[in-house]
Amino acid sequence: MEKASKVTVKGQVLIPGDIRKRHHIEPGSEVRFVEYGTVVCIAPVVADPVAAAWGMLPPEPSLADELLEERRRDKAGE
Repeated sequence: MEKASKVTVKGQVLIPGDIRKRHHIEPGSEVRFVEYGTVVCIAPVVADPVAAAWGMLPPEPSLADELLEERRRDKAGE
């Protein structure tokens, strides 16, 4: 998604409302500016980055479940 905003004389930028809501950026929230070459990213600072990242990856079958299924197939083939 791409949005645009103008920088004020004081260097302030308005973060669009839908982006603020989606990323839980509220008045007083702290944000971090990260540079990647010529690209500048704004990211909310979170107290617990591990908890904030929980559930971001798609669920995958556990290795234990895969091993149990393989053992069942082996046993059925005996």
